[in-house]
Amino acid sequence: MENISTLQDRLNKGLFVITTEVSSPDSSDNETLNKRLSFLSKYSDAINATDASGAHCHMSSVAVCALMVQQKIEPILQISCRDRNRIAIQGDILGANALGIKNMLCLTGDGVQTGDHPEAKPVFDLDSISLLETASTLKNKGTFLSGRKLEKPPNIFLGAAANPFVPPFEFRVFRLQKKIAAGCQFIQTQYCFDIERFKTFMHQAYNLGLTKKCSILVGVGPLRSARVAEWMTKNVPGIVIPEKIIQNLKNTPKKHQKTEGKKICIELINEIQNIQGVSGIHIMAYLLEELVPEIIQESELPNKIKNRNNQ
Repeated sequence: MENISTLQDRLNKGLFVITTEVSSPDSSDNETLNKRLSFLSKYSDAINATDASGAHCHMSSVAVCALMVQQKIEPILQISCRDRNRIAIQGDILGANALGIKNMLCLTGDGVQTGDHPEAKPVFDLDSISLLETASTLKNKGTFLSGRKLEKPPNIFLGAAANPFVPPFEFRVFRLQKKIAAGCQFIQTQYCFDIERFKTFMHQAYNLGLTKKCSILVGVGPLRSARVAEWMTKNVPGIVIPEKIIQNLKNTPKKHQKTEGKKICIELINEIQNIQGVSGIHIMAYLLEELVPEIIQESELPNKIKNRNNQ
């Protein structure tokens, strides 16, 4: 079958990819967005547009993706189930595809209690797996969930998230298996700070043949400070930062903690990229997009990209 997007084409060729994530702005114009994208576009095979991550309101993910398409930047639409029922979700999938958005990441979404609008009414008509099944129905069967036929099905490359770092650990690879069965073609993981736990997950996924059915991109990102690392661990669902990393940052003078956080990210990338079954790196630098070029250039990724381009 013909590849739907550039991201899918590169992954299907076995090329090592780099995806990044842009922080959607608190703005009704695209000036801030364009500045953030300027740090990412040169180094990214595709860029995620977050969908009210952490249940905080920002510019919509569909709008951010559409603005990227206008600039010939390949977007990945994040779409969560927290704020939409199945009617709205199916409409957004069709509308996004009509705007030229070809990659989609299916998420359940963080609960409203984690954000700045805790009084909002959560929807959760679907979860990430049933959202994948819904998108697959639109794409492969050419119908809505109601059975009503589409005039033209969407062409979308379907992804989802995985978190190997929270218990029950033995369940995580089987949840990945369920997402692949529901139509997932690529995975972006939560931040990886625990290499040994991730190696165990990848070993299990490889032995089950899942890495041949789905491309796995590993989430990494720089930590601004020890305080931020502690706050993320306590307040952001699914993020696990080992105590030794937090202590490393605490032992670093405050004015140098941002640089140390970048260094830790680079070290993790250099180790992760050589793990069997890993198809790429997903860099999440929340409001630190300016660090992404430095992270990539100072890591071993340029050699990986050079080898890729010579294939």
